[in-house]
Amino acid sequence: MRIAIIGPAWPLRGGIANFNEALARALQKEGHQVRLFSFSLQYPGFLFPGKTQFESGATPADLDIDTCINSVNPISWRKSSRKIKAYQPDLVLVRFWLPFMGPALGSICKSLRKKIPVIAITDNVIPHEGRPGDRVFTSYFLKQCHGFIAMSQSVLSDLDKFNVKGPKKLLAHPIYNIFGEAVDRKLALEKLGLDPDYNYLLFFGIIRKYKGLDILLEALSRVDVKKYSVKLLIAGEFYEDDQPYKKFISDHQLEQVVVLHDHFIPSDEVKYYFSAASLVTQTYRTATQSGVTQIAYHFGRPMLVTDVGGLAETVPHGKVGYVTSTQPSVIASSIEDFFLHHREEEMIKNTQLESKRFEWSVFTQGIMDLLAQVEAR
Repeated sequence: MRIAIIGPAWPLRGGIANFNEALARALQKEGHQVRLFSFSLQYPGFLFPGKTQFESGATPADLDIDTCINSVNPISWRKSSRKIKAYQPDLVLVRFWLPFMGPALGSICKSLRKKIPVIAITDNVIPHEGRPGDRVFTSYFLKQCHGFIAMSQSVLSDLDKFNVKGPKKLLAHPIYNIFGEAVDRKLALEKLGLDPDYNYLLFFGIIRKYKGLDILLEALSRVDVKKYSVKLLIAGEFYEDDQPYKKFISDHQLEQVVVLHDHFIPSDEVKYYFSAASLVTQTYRTATQSGVTQIAYHFGRPMLVTDVGGLAETVPHGKVGYVTSTQPSVIASSIEDFFLHHREEEMIKNTQLESKRFEWSVFTQGIMDLLAQVEAR
């Protein structure tokens, strides 16, 4: 089968680009021909809070990527539609994660949908941080698709709020297997310049209000860090003002407890951060699904997540980690329980067993099952 994937890909960086590239490889492994149609311009500079939108690594030699879509240029949308039609795909998979992309992606899919099945992989349909026009843009995009994949029950339910007409399918976010294998903890700590006498909590990824780093810092201030030799490793770029976080750290005398690597983490360094961590912490205020969870599964790391969105669906409480409320006192108690009762070894074994349900073959088969439903209508 010839498949087109519309969405971010190299040289664009970030979790969605990583996902699309991993999906393309999984489909190629099954014998499909795949081309990624990515963005020549994804976000205008004034809409992007980070330092750069681009990866610095080498071009992936095993992927066919066409960077042709300008998110704010309708002429580009028409040209991209013609390129995709010329590729003659049997299936179009389109990623949707932000209402801002609704006009561009919706217009492209509108020109394709008469002759080609279009399936949306929806990360979010109601954004974490709303803006005027969100519903109009999202609704326009969804109307152009024949079928829908959600990776959490919350997104599946959100699709119902838009009265989508096509079939829907819930498929778990697969494991990110693109960052290499785990390395020895000692080597990881050495690479990152971390003191081997401490246990590290890891907060990984871009930092925005909804991700609840402030909640985690409040919880950390209540943990007996000396008793358990605990430090918090924050690895990610701030997409908002960092001063309130740094002020909290200073006000609560956490300077010697928090290690701040406040920059984007290149793909070839991800393995060191997860291999160094004892517990991956995701104290989100809101969520749908999270790629960080699936990176943790790949590296066999126990997790602490808050009971929001789809996080609890992927982290069985007490088996591979903890599912807590967003109350700092509850989070602090779970962190102390992890170290007091030496849960790490058992939870690592359980992550290896639990991760089997997140294999890419399960996801790709789900796509084919949904395609069959679309074609049967």
